[in-house]
Amino acid sequence: QVQFVESGGGLVQPGGSLRLSCTASVSVFSAYDMGWYRQAPGKQRELVAKFASGGRINYADSVKGRFTLSRDNAKNTVYLQMTSLKPEDTAVYYCNARRVGLIGQTDYWGQGTQVTVSS
Repeated sequence: QVQFVESGGGLVQPGGSLRLSCTASVSVFSAYDMGWYRQAPGKQRELVAKFASGGRINYADSVKGRFTLSRDNAKNTVYLQMTSLKPEDTAVYYCNARRVGLIGQTDYWGQGTQVTVSS
């Protein structure tokens, strides 16, 4: 099983920045696709950014150019650097590890960290 410790959420004004961190309990990068999702009130959970095959990074169109996904393999930690934050970025952000196997995919989730962008 994969467990996470998330940190870095908080309240920030529009245009500000935050960095989210997600540290996994086990080595994950060789066996899982790691990334961040978010869920705003009344909306479905959506992909923010994730590592994909070949070292590629997939970003949601809404965050391209503003958010940066990175990782520290030795620390089993994934980071999400968020800049130029907008009120619509307000959501609970979840660290995610996804494994795809023969019988389907399995997702492991962090407990979530609240990001609020407001004046």
